[in-house]
Amino acid sequence: QVQLVESGGGLVQPGGSLRLSCTTSGFAFSRHFMSWYHQAPGKERELIADISDDGTYTNYAASVTGRFTISRDNSKSTLYLQMNSLKLEDTGVYYCNGGGAQPWGKGTLVTVSS
Repeated sequence: QVQLVESGGGLVQPGGSLRLSCTTSGFAFSRHFMSWYHQAPGKERELIADISDDGTYTNYAASVTGRFTISRDNSKSTLYLQMNSLKLEDTGVYYCNGGGAQPWGKGTLVTVSS
């Protein structure tokens, strides 16, 4: 059974940092591109970063370029998102996925507020 479990969210001030993790099981993690998604309050979920199966290729949405870094550890079947210089608009729930895995995880909530 596929499980995606996001963690690491919390309350942070603008300009602060957080590191999100996504642990996976029941899923051929090392064979898939993986992605992070952000769902702001009242908005659709959007893709913000992805990474190739071997970690050599990464791509970011314009809104997070230069501030967020996606990475992975295939030996741990875990995906990461380092979030720096956080802004108010980064508030929302963050999800990971790849390879069309179902079901989605519950996500982890990030709240950026002063």
